[in-house]
Amino acid sequence: MSADGQGRKHWFDDEAGPVVRPYAMTRGRTTSAVQHRLDLIAVVVAEPEAGDPEADVTLAPEHVDIVGLCRDAPQSVAELAAELDLPVGVVRVLIGDLVDAEYVRVSRPVPPAELPDESILRDVINGLRAL
Repeated sequence: MSADGQGRKHWFDDEAGPVVRPYAMTRGRTTSAVQHRLDLIAVVVAEPEAGDPEADVTLAPEHVDIVGLCRDAPQSVAELAAELDLPVGVVRVLIGDLVDAEYVRVSRPVPPAELPDESILRDVINGLRAL
């Protein structure tokens, strides 16, 4: 923002409007209680029983946007960050707030090491076919 000769302020880029710094969205926080579970592929799901996030005065517009996106379909942390055009660290903190407020839950995909071996699955299919 700059001031003209008469002390009035105007935006450098009128189309951009006001810009909110990421740390302002998280109130300076860089972590949340659920931070350890929020890697890029963690899936965020809206809680169907949760109330209307727009009526919650403690939530920022970005919180409401996250809940709205997750109500349409479960979203990964990476997808939410890309859709909202926000840094992943900011999205993680915002998701943590929503988990604490019980608007969303986070689920983790099965790690590849815990998936059954392909040869075991083939043996099961072959066994079923033999029946």
